[in-house]
Amino acid sequence: MAVILASMSDTTARLLSLLSLLQTPREWPGSELAERLGISPRTIRRDIERLRDLGYPVDATRGAVGGYRLVAGAAMPPLLLDDEEAVAIAVGLRTAAGHAVDGIEEASVRALAKLEQVLPSRLRYRVGNLSAATVPLLNADGPRIDPGTLTVLAAAIANRERLRFRYRANDGAESRRLVEAHRLVAAGRRWYLVAYDNDRDSWRIFRVDRIREPQPTGVRTAPRELPAEDAATFVTSKLYSLTPTYRAVATLHLPVEEVVGRLGDRPGDLEAIDAHRCRLHSRTDRLEWLAFRLAMLGCEFEVHEPPELAEYLRVLGARVIRAAGN
Repeated sequence: MAVILASMSDTTARLLSLLSLLQTPREWPGSELAERLGISPRTIRRDIERLRDLGYPVDATRGAVGGYRLVAGAAMPPLLLDDEEAVAIAVGLRTAAGHAVDGIEEASVRALAKLEQVLPSRLRYRVGNLSAATVPLLNADGPRIDPGTLTVLAAAIANRERLRFRYRANDGAESRRLVEAHRLVAAGRRWYLVAYDNDRDSWRIFRVDRIREPQPTGVRTAPRELPAEDAATFVTSKLYSLTPTYRAVATLHLPVEEVVGRLGDRPGDLEAIDAHRCRLHSRTDRLEWLAFRLAMLGCEFEVHEPPELAEYLRVLGARVIRAAGN
């Protein structure tokens, strides 16, 4: 009996894992599902039939780019949600993605893409109406992002599908773009799409708030090799090349372990001088931000470069002294 129960538990866990993969809005080749779950293609076929017997409409397509996918309108596995709960979750995810809440941006978009994939049309209509009728009170000065745009981009990335959209450049000029979407990168209060631009034959980054009318083309593409370690590194390098940056060096009169994490520093930005001091190496495009953070450390410090930062601190210090009435 114990062996039978263990076998049933393993099968249930495997089916739930399979359902989780199928909720992603893309078609999964049987071989890829088998590799992900560590089972044979034959077992995948049997599990697909089990899901169909349980009432989950799993569609199968043949061909080189074919595979399995969960048909829109299915019940929402593995959670059993009624209509009101489904709408509440969808609206909550849209709000989180639209506000770019720190730490949950990408998770919100992935979850929303999965949820909208299996929402029946009547619920998608209700969610759309509620979103259109709601005006959020934003507490940040960053650009507003349409969560619907994010989900379209996320689906194109998952499906490795070419995408068309209108794009407004920094100078206001608009153009039509045909791209192979690679990754979404959340950078503070802004979102960027990393994609291969087919018309310009090069890798580009696009601000998502400037993307309009994204439309999947239905054309699948082979993955391309990004000319960077990862998408975040690629975006960082592009942003540094487009905006003026300052290389800042300062000595801080605090042990290095008391400074780590307080300046948004990355590994290698800080080095210990002795038990009581450390050296900061940083790059910034906003001297005001770095000056404020240095002042808020509550310790003595000396700025070695750039001279613009030292001058800004002198002006700021004089202003603070005047404000204090001394």
